[in-house]
Amino acid sequence: MGPCRLLLCPYDVLYLSIQLPRWSMSTFSVRDPRVARLARKLARLRGSTMTEAVITALENDLKRERDSMPLADRYAEIAADLAAKAGPNGREVTKDDIDAMWGQ
Repeated sequence: MGPCRLLLCPYDVLYLSIQLPRWSMSTFSVRDPRVARLARKLARLRGSTMTEAVITALENDLKRERDSMPLADRYAEIAADLAAKAGPNGREVTKDDIDAMWGQ
């Protein structure tokens, strides 16, 4: 992820501007007094910056969502991700490949 800036402005509104990777060419902004209040409270409790608090909260929520997914669905998602990374020239891993990885 690119640079992340946290701006506080009048009216106690949180502006969180996240510059996404170059290929996406977009930013994400939140303009909500409740978000500012919650981010400030969480940052104070954790002894962190508001930006770190927001990022950590989002990461934790994503993990919680992912972990609530049935195990079979999580495995299917992992398999699909690996298949996409292998590309069209991917191949099955043989027992010899596995033995070689384990030094046998």
